[in-house]
Amino acid sequence: MSDIIRLLPDSVANQIAAGEVIQRPASVVKELVENAIDAGAHHIDVSVTDAGKTCIQVIDDGKGMSETDARLAFERHATSKIREASDLFALHTMGFRGEALASIAAVAQVELKTCQEGDELGTALTIAGSKVESQEAVTCRKGSNFAVKNLFFNVPARRKFLKSNQTELSNILAEFERIALVNPDVSFTLHHNDTEMLNLPATQLRLRIMGVFGRKLNQDLLSLEIDTTMVKIHGFIGKPETARKKGARQFFFVNGRYMRHPYFHKAVMDAYEHLVPVGEQVSYFLYFEVDPANIDVNIHPTKTEIKFENEQAIWQILSAAVKETLGRFNAVPSIDFDTEGMPDIPAFDASPYSVVQPPKTSYDTSYNPFNTSSVVPPSAYSSYTPKPSAEWEPLFQGLEKKQQAPAWPSEGPDFPEEAFPETSASPVPEEEPTLYDEHPAEAVKEKVAQHYQYKGSYILTSVKSGLMIIDQQRAHTRILYDRYMRQLESHQHVSQRMLFPDMVHFSPAEVPVLEEIMSDLNDLGFDLSSLGGGTYAINGVPEGIEGLNPETLVTNMVQTAIEKGCKVKEEIQSLLALSLAKAAAIVPGQVLTNEEMNSLVDGLFAASTPNYTPDGKVVLSVLKEEDLEKMFR
Repeated sequence: MSDIIRLLPDSVANQIAAGEVIQRPASVVKELVENAIDAGAHHIDVSVTDAGKTCIQVIDDGKGMSETDARLAFERHATSKIREASDLFALHTMGFRGEALASIAAVAQVELKTCQEGDELGTALTIAGSKVESQEAVTCRKGSNFAVKNLFFNVPARRKFLKSNQTELSNILAEFERIALVNPDVSFTLHHNDTEMLNLPATQLRLRIMGVFGRKLNQDLLSLEIDTTMVKIHGFIGKPETARKKGARQFFFVNGRYMRHPYFHKAVMDAYEHLVPVGEQVSYFLYFEVDPANIDVNIHPTKTEIKFENEQAIWQILSAAVKETLGRFNAVPSIDFDTEGMPDIPAFDASPYSVVQPPKTSYDTSYNPFNTSSVVPPSAYSSYTPKPSAEWEPLFQGLEKKQQAPAWPSEGPDFPEEAFPETSASPVPEEEPTLYDEHPAEAVKEKVAQHYQYKGSYILTSVKSGLMIIDQQRAHTRILYDRYMRQLESHQHVSQRMLFPDMVHFSPAEVPVLEEIMSDLNDLGFDLSSLGGGTYAINGVPEGIEGLNPETLVTNMVQTAIEKGCKVKEEIQSLLALSLAKAAAIVPGQVLTNEEMNSLVDGLFAASTPNYTPDGKVVLSVLKEEDLEKMFR
């Protein structure tokens, strides 16, 4: 029997490693920028073409590499930071695994120019598919200049699964944000297709956060700092009143590295219990410093999930620090004793010469409640003459109508047949009552003029088969969704101009997503114009959303598009229509007039699918007549 186990060629092994390390263009940007920071760079320029699919260029002013180091850097497991196994547990830098450059070179065409300070000549190296094509001495400035072209050119299956340019660019910007937030002392620029998207000078941490996410965020942040023998934590947390359902900026970093940590996230959010509504989130930027020997960063290929040795103790420290910060900035009310400019109020004179008189009371000593002589006799009314009934009748009629309790009719006029075209085509047999599974109109053949609203949330009305109960918010969501979808499909919208435009700021990672859905937002009735730097003016909003916050609406729709990641235009349109319909629908507890309830019911049964909301939630239910009768037997 022949041997079946063999060693893989380096080119194949590198492609396998690339599958773990290099998942998309954003992975290349992350690895190259982290290497530049480890090289001591003070300024890093990143330029991408076609969202990194065509070219990614990273230029830094770090210490550069010698001719030999430049060649060895592309070999597997080549590193300048590990000499023995124990070094794995004492690392303070990021690019240490020694696979990144080899993995990139295995699936792309790489050009490198690098020079060390003091050297007259640098090195130019060209590699494609792990094969060195050329190496020569060149004149170049100190530092390194990497150009990664045609990513996945030799792995067409991987390239085919890359997302749209807007999605891939958003991922690049997200990685770029994380690196920029943890290295405020390094200046960065980012260009996409020769357009500058970010220009971040070296600065303090708080100013770097504002540079990435906008200056408006500054007023929402509270400073946090705690120093223990186990962990040091510093950074910023959001004020409780800034909580929102979507789009909160939430970042954890440990020893200069971005991390995801659901356990520590719960520690932060538990500290906000009873301070923010359930389901809403606050922003935070928290930086941990721990002994590298007490963490393991290699439990995940991308090193974003990190295991701590003393997680429970750090959880308690973090939770206490957040609570203390919230109490220090919010819980203690301030008392202002500054009386400058206030009116002069004379002090109370409590001298013995000041006599205070008690209040005096008076009463009728002859009053007797049992004396019937004081009662007005009926004859006193004999001179009263009522006004003619014709004059008072309209007033009584109006009063009677207003005070009369809603009737509970069991019978009512039929719905007009033309309002329910589906019914005549395929009627539902009366002996088999239905819950509108196919023909909703048949079960509501008898439309009544009076509805009953229960607890401001449900509409109750009589139907042939029994008692119908409608969730008014879900019904309104169903109606609005259909309206917005018609607007998107027909490109006909009704926009209401704002007297004073609202301003909304998006992070660099959110801007490409916003631009991708901009035409759909326009079809819904939103009118946005870019002011530069990720800030947009909301000049117009869809008609009929009075009372809603336009900034929150637009932000939530962008976050929904990011979360769902839909590529098909129809799916994006459906998500936007549903997001806006949910925001604009009436809320539970809103009291409706009978006319409003009539309009809502009519609109619901004019919908194509009145039984369910667009996301599959039940809109109505029928309590059958026989079930009602059983309750009272």
